[in-house]
Amino acid sequence: METHIYYLFIMALPVACIAWTVTKEEIFREAREFCVDRSKNCDKLVKRKFFYVFTCEYCFSHYITLILLSITNFKLLYSDWRGYLIAFFAIVWIANVYMSLYNIIRIDLKKEKIKVAKEESELKKD
Repeated sequence: METHIYYLFIMALPVACIAWTVTKEEIFREAREFCVDRSKNCDKLVKRKFFYVFTCEYCFSHYITLILLSITNFKLLYSDWRGYLIAFFAIVWIANVYMSLYNIIRIDLKKEKIKVAKEESELKKD
């Protein structure tokens, strides 16, 4: 059981990384803007929801987890379909905790950069 817990926390890392990168980072900005537009302006509900998945890190992490579980066959607590189900929700939850922590760290770093820039500009004025 202890090994499964380690695997759980490790497997959540690539899920968080991929979900965050696709839904938040600059490299996918154009694709994300397209998906945001299509999620608001498509005529069919199914199309709107499909494109919305690529704009929400929480939603997208579910799909990344499905892919990861299909590749690794990781199960948690049970060796049958219940193990997949528990692993699925556990990985998604841990990945979203990781993403929340990462977001908090990024906000703190941005605040520090703004403070430093403000102090530098005040020193230059003096």
